[in-house]
Formats: sequence, C-alpha cells, structure tokens
Amino acid sequence: MCGIVGILGLTKQIPIEETTLRQMLSMIRHRGPDQFGIYLDHQIGLGSARLSIIDLYSGQQPIANEDSMAWIVFNGEIYNFVELRAELEALGHRFATQTDTEVILHLYEELGPACVKRLNGQFAFAIWDAREQKLLLARDRLGIRPLFYTVVDGALIFGSEIKAILAAPRVQAEIDPVALDQIFSCWSTLSPRTAFTGILDVPPAHYLLAQRGEFTTRAYWQLTFPNSENSSTSRAGPDSQDVSEYLDSFRTLLIDATQIRLRADVPVGAYLSGGLDSSTIATITRNTIGSRLDTFSITFSDPDFDESAHQFRMASYLGTDHQVVHITHADIGRVFPEVIWHTEIPILRTSPAPMFLLSKLVRDNAFKVVLTGEGADEFLGGYDIFKEAKIRRFWAREPESQLRPLLLKRLYSDIPSLSANNGAYLTAFFRLGLTDVGRPDYSHALRWHNTSRAKRFFSDELRDAVKHGYARLADEPSAMSIQYPPEFMQWNPLHRAQYLESTIFMAQYLLSSQGDRMAMAHSVEGRFPFLDHRLVEFANRLPPALKLRGLTEKYILKKLAEQWLPSDVWRRPKRPYRAPIHRGFFNDTTPDYVRELLSPEKLNETGLFKTKAVEQLVLKIERGVPISETDDMALAGILSSQLVHQQFIRDFSRAAPLSEADDVKVCLGAGIS
Repeated sequence: MCGIVGILGLTKQIPIEETTLRQMLSMIRHRGPDQFGIYLDHQIGLGSARLSIIDLYSGQQPIANEDSMAWIVFNGEIYNFVELRAELEALGHRFATQTDTEVILHLYEELGPACVKRLNGQFAFAIWDAREQKLLLARDRLGIRPLFYTVVDGALIFGSEIKAILAAPRVQAEIDPVALDQIFSCWSTLSPRTAFTGILDVPPAHYLLAQRGEFTTRAYWQLTFPNSENSSTSRAGPDSQDVSEYLDSFRTLLIDATQIRLRADVPVGAYLSGGLDSSTIATITRNTIGSRLDTFSITFSDPDFDESAHQFRMASYLGTDHQVVHITHADIGRVFPEVIWHTEIPILRTSPAPMFLLSKLVRDNAFKVVLTGEGADEFLGGYDIFKEAKIRRFWAREPESQLRPLLLKRLYSDIPSLSANNGAYLTAFFRLGLTDVGRPDYSHALRWHNTSRAKRFFSDELRDAVKHGYARLADEPSAMSIQYPPEFMQWNPLHRAQYLESTIFMAQYLLSSQGDRMAMAHSVEGRFPFLDHRLVEFANRLPPALKLRGLTEKYILKKLAEQWLPSDVWRRPKRPYRAPIHRGFFNDTTPDYVRELLSPEKLNETGLFKTKAVEQLVLKIERGVPISETDDMALAGILSSQLVHQQFIRDFSRAAPLSEADDVKVCLGAGIS
C-alpha cells in the first residue's frame, strides 16, 4: 500500500518543483514510510510514498516501461498480478521488477484505460503516457482506495489524501456547505463531493483521463442486480438443489478471494471481531496458512459495546495468537483530533477512533497487512436497515395492523432501551412514510430523515449557504442528489437497499473514514475478501432469499459457516460495530479541546452552528440527562466539523519537504536535467 501525488499542467507549462512534490509526499508519509519516489518532466510531476509489501527490494516507484515513455505511481494491491504477468510476458513484455505495479503499466500498454477491467484488486494509480502526453488516474470498483483532485490556476493536482493537495501552491481549503448538508443527512458526502469546495474524488469504478488541456471521468464498471420480473427466483426461494449449487460456487469464490489476498512478501494477520464475517475470513486464512496466525481485535470497557467473549472464543477455537486493544471512553476523546486529521471530513460517529487504535496495535506487532470481513453485510444482506425495510413493506400492506410493527422489536435485542420497550416507540418511529413504498430511497429515507434532525444545530448562516449552494448547482443534478441507475426501480427492494448502502455508506464512509484512513494512519493495509468484485457480482445475482431469508441475515454465509465455525458463532445474530459517542468526550478526563471547540467563541468563529443550541446540548450531557441517538450523532458531527475547520483551514500547516535523510528515488523525463 502506498500514497500517490501529482501535478499536471493542463493549459500551459507550469513550473513543477521537486520541492513541492517532496512536501506533498511528506504530508502522507504515514501511508508509505518505507520509500519515496518522484518523476518530473516539463508538464507533470508524480510522487509515491511506498509501503513495501510485494517485491521489497526492487519495487521502488515510480516505475517505467521498457522505453521509459510510460510511468506509474500506484497505491494498492493487484491480487491477480501473477496470472496477468504470465500473459504479458507471453506477449513479449519485459519486466524489471517482481511487483504488481509494473503489471498494471504493461497492461496499460496493451489495453489503454480499459486495462482497469482486467484488474482484481484495490487500487488508485496514475500513469503518465509521455508519448501521448496523457494522464490516466484510476480507482478500484468499490472505492477501497482513495483518490482526490482539484484544478487550480490551470494545474490538475491530485493525491491519495486531501492534505497532500493542500500542500501544493495556491490550494486553499474551504468547507463546502452542501457537503455538510449531505453528511448531516446520509452520514457522508455523495461522490464526487468532499468536505472542501472544489476538491473532488475520482468516484469508485471510474477513471479520469487528461489530455490536451481537458479531462473527463468515465465509469468502467457498475454495481447492478437482475430485474425482478426476469428472475425465476424473485417470488419464491430456490429449491434445495439450487441452494447447494449456489453454496458450492460461493464457497469456491470466497476461498479463492481470501487466498489470493494472502499474496505478500510480509506476514499477514487478520481482524477478529467475534462476528460471523471476520470469523469466516480468519478460518479460511488459518486453514490456508496452516501455521501461526495473528489476530487482532477491539475490546471496550463499556459493556454495552464489548464483544470480547466472542472474540476470545473464536481465537481459542482457531488457535490464533490473539492481541487486543482495550478502549475506554477517555481513549476515544483523546485520539479524536488525530482521527479527524486522517478522515479529512466531519463524521457523525466515533467508531473510527477504536479502529485507529487497532491499527496501531497491528503496527506495534510488526504487521503491515490484515484481512478483514467488510463487505459481507452490504452484499449478503446483513444490516438491520434491510430488515427494517422488509418489515415496513410488509406492514405497509396493512398500515393499521397492530401486530405487524411488533416484528421490529426482534431487530434490537442489543439495544436494551428499545428491546425492553412495549413497541410503541418503534411503531411511532417507523410509521413515518410507511406507505411511500414507491420511493426509490424507501429503505433509507427514514434513517436519513432521522439523521437530518441534527441539522437543527446549523446556524442561520450555514442554512443560507446550503440553500445558495444548491441553487448554484441547479444545472448539475448529479451534484445535488443520488443518481439512480435507469433500471433501479426494476430491482428487488432488497437489491435497491443494497445499492444505496454500498454506494453511499460503504464507499464514502465505511471504507474511507473507518477503513483506509484509520489503517493507513499507522501504515497498515486492510484487505477485504468479501469485496472481491467476482464475489460481489456473484452475490448480486443471488436470489434475495439466499441473503435475507425471513429476518435471518446473510443466510448463504451462515450455511457455509455452519461447516466451519462453532454453532454459537454462526448462529449469533448480527451485532453492528459501534462505539460510545458523548461518553467519549464528557467523562472524568474530558479533553480541553472539547470545551474549547464547543465554546461560543470558537462556534462563532466558524459560524457553522448555533451557539445556544450547542450550549444546551452540552449542559444536558453534563447533567446526565439521557440524550437521543440523533443528539449523539449531532455532537460527533459538530465537534468533528470544528476540528476540520481548525486543522485544515485555520491552522493548516504544511509539513517540511522530504529531506536527504529519506530514501527518495528521482526520475527525470526527456530534456529535464
């Protein structure tokens, strides 16, 4: 895993200084502290910060093709590089390294931008084609690895993280009010928007092509599902023979997806949450390695969030060398500023904070790579939001039924205040918009509406800015709302919900703020077998009943796990990963920054939130008055927004450029001396 940066002159030759690239790389040295590399010619500069995992000794970037007319910097892993290399060598390509990076470059020589369709992996890369004077930026199908860009004074500036872009000359950060509005609704921005005005991401499954002063972004892959009316199994579940065939295919794909993610020249560990997903991946890994496996997990001092008993049960069953990081409320508040420095975006949860400390544990144990279970919930129907939508659709057929809404109580056994309730609260809450089943966002509209209640803390100035921001975008509907595929409403309702969950929450938050950023903060690479695109495409073709069978989530995965895991592990209901919020900031050791950033002076300085409303929220928390989930999320959102403003606007500081003490490879294009 690595970090990449670059500057391309679009409209004219602009001075691209080596010092600038060194400074940009210095901002992301945590992504790749092992080696650095720079390529410079008259029109472009590329940079790489390398975390060496494959070909430790000869894989320093940038890497060139045989005649040095094409250059690449790469962040990620290509898991089928062994097979692709054999194909390319048969076509006459000569390799100077053993890396997967060089495989991409030679594949580009054969296929051009279409090379991305052959790649199985997680990636963000830049290829400079000096012969065609063309830049290709590309990002993996599901958005596992980040890639951002902006255009300033005729220059296209890009990087793996926004802080690297901000280190370039003339780039200034400004919080985008429309982005805040989206975050306080959907928990994330809608790609390609980021938290900062004018800085965009290359969307998942897209590439950007720049040539002759212009650039375009194009999709090369699409998350899709079969149309309901064309599916023979859409109305009734498949028979036992079909289930057996699906299970065999699923087993084969999952084992292969896991095994190819063990390709590395360094040891590979695994996260072990104690749940079904990570336990399955750890089991395949343990069986594949056949020797010692190190596993890592989070335990909480707060029993409402702790799953340590299940983690130790699974670690003992597999015989792994298991390490844990124990998280207290104070730990969350202590590291939260560092977390936001790495997320580069306001967040409505504190869940990334324990993940930040978990990756530190991994690195402290001398590991660079871990396998994790992300993706199973999204593509195999694991989340409560899928069950909620199913129950509400069932209830909507008889809206006055007193019995149907009682099914909702079955979903919240892990939240005592809800499971012990007589159901009146759940009935009232989930009744909103009950019969609007024709809405494309029916599965998520209620959740987003509830989250939007946190906007009552928005200042009048921010509300006006949001309104004006949307008005300016009136001619750009894709920047204002979710863009649904043309066939979206022909999909099964579960598939519609999966699409929204995968393209918004998973891609924009889970794999970014909670995934890539927290792991790479400590130079750790996460690998995700369930996000192998072959497995995703297979899961998307599955009959809905093999994912959500009644109210049993991830049915096909449980059928597989039945063969491998203890019954108390695979039978256990899904428990979502959560972390305390207000108790992380207001406890016996409340950090000074919390009170400072929530003070009237600092709130007035940013102008984002109502000082009186925030003051009342803080008083409520300090007095021990129970607060709602929405208020909890609002607190995280307000505090993280204040931190984003402090760290990236008010006090942003560019790191010193890489020095002579750093291992920097500098390559010059033709005519550069």
